[in-house]
Amino acid sequence: MTMHDQAPQAGRREWIGLAVIALPCLLYSMDLTVLNLAVPQLSAVLRPSASQLLWIVDIYGFMIAGCLITMGTLGDRIGRRRLLLIGAAAFGLASILAAFAHSAGTLIAARAILGVAGATLAPSTLSLIRNMFLDPRQRTAAIGIWIASFSAGGAIGPLVGGIMLEHFWWGSVFLINVPVMVLLLVLGPMLLPEFRDPNAGRLDFVSAAMSLVSVLAVIYGLKRIAEDGLGWLPIMVILAGMALAGLFLRRQARVAEPLVDLTLFRSRAFSASLTVNILGFFIAFSSFLFTGQYLQLVLGMKPLEAGLWSLPSALGFILGSIFAPRILGSASPAHVMAGGFALTALGFSTLAGISHVEGPMIIVIGTVLLSLGLAPIVTLTTDLVVGSVPPERAGTASGLSETSAEFGGALGIAILGSVLTALYRYQMGLAVPSGVPPEAAAAARDTLGGALTIAKEVAGTTGADLLATARVAFTRSFAITAGLCSAIAVLAGLFAVVMLRGVGGGPDQNGEASGADAAPAPVAR
Repeated sequence: MTMHDQAPQAGRREWIGLAVIALPCLLYSMDLTVLNLAVPQLSAVLRPSASQLLWIVDIYGFMIAGCLITMGTLGDRIGRRRLLLIGAAAFGLASILAAFAHSAGTLIAARAILGVAGATLAPSTLSLIRNMFLDPRQRTAAIGIWIASFSAGGAIGPLVGGIMLEHFWWGSVFLINVPVMVLLLVLGPMLLPEFRDPNAGRLDFVSAAMSLVSVLAVIYGLKRIAEDGLGWLPIMVILAGMALAGLFLRRQARVAEPLVDLTLFRSRAFSASLTVNILGFFIAFSSFLFTGQYLQLVLGMKPLEAGLWSLPSALGFILGSIFAPRILGSASPAHVMAGGFALTALGFSTLAGISHVEGPMIIVIGTVLLSLGLAPIVTLTTDLVVGSVPPERAGTASGLSETSAEFGGALGIAILGSVLTALYRYQMGLAVPSGVPPEAAAAARDTLGGALTIAKEVAGTTGADLLATARVAFTRSFAITAGLCSAIAVLAGLFAVVMLRGVGGGPDQNGEASGADAAPAPVAR
């Protein structure tokens, strides 16, 4: 009899509990996108400075990225369900604070609290899934649904936000969170079991602070590079963050009760899956950046209209996440990932043809293909990461998995965004119409948004020529960068085949985590 046959099967309670778990995950990703549509209204009411507006938009994602590792480990120590419920209560209260904020400073503080609370949701829910679904196939299916809930939140965020802003004030986009969190607080204690590491020691607050600052510094620096280009300040911030991360890892190897157990990285399934996850999000986030700019700045769509054209790709990600377990039944994880990256490469190759085929349909076809390809990759890497560690380390593994996704996404936006910008500036440097004043020409060469602004100010046909030139330059740059992403996807697929060859869907199949699928001992509820 195999380990798979011995694994207890999840019942109705666990599947209903999964539905409860999916609710905060949906809101987690909604809050990353829902604010974008509300920026014009809240800017008119709160009158934030340019710097304050940036922090209003960015602080939520920054705090999530910085706190994921700490929150994942904290869940192992105090209990995953307890941490989830604490986070849900904080998320609901911070949402009310944000909705009725009367100043930019208050809104920034509320968004920061939302980020800290949001950082409890993903690792708590994923580590609960690890303990609720001990059967590898059921666990993969549950993780697919878990990931689909994030995709659904990202897809409906702009739509729900648009509807709310049609009828209510800007703060209403935050009040959506409150009833869902109340529902989680009511149903969570009834449907979700409690798990924690019975041998966990005290939380190392020095390590937690080092983890927070190092991740925040790197993510902040990458984001500034993506928005403003290379500069000494973001590079120095990134280097400082990496140096602190090195000190953090050194401390983990020496302290008796580390925040992150470095022995987890000895598992090939764990370390290779984290790397594949980073590569997947590296190219995935860049596609969101490129297609959004193309739809709005080249085709001239409004944000809500652009969001509607982006819906098919979100649906593709949802379907790919849900059907990943069925695909895994006929192939190994390495080959499924290789096939997923091949489909992703085909999607980017389709987008690379955008300089020859104009219109939103090529965006839809390309992004649906790459979403269908990336979804099973994300599902399987997440499953391998949490499945290759003992149940008492599931919170730590979940936090590392989510941090790798945040890091990969930020790295992709910074590097590939810089590549696209450099290509755009090069082409604009060769093609700016002669009638454009030197200062205006310099602004037009900087970004496509700048070119659109200058084109409106330049009189006569020169402005129209500048606009057409800038859009062509961006489209060609988009096509070249998409081709580069296609090549990266092929290399990532080869990496997955080589590094994950022979690795199954869980520790029972690869033998790399002793006792990882033994039934955990839940604490008293």
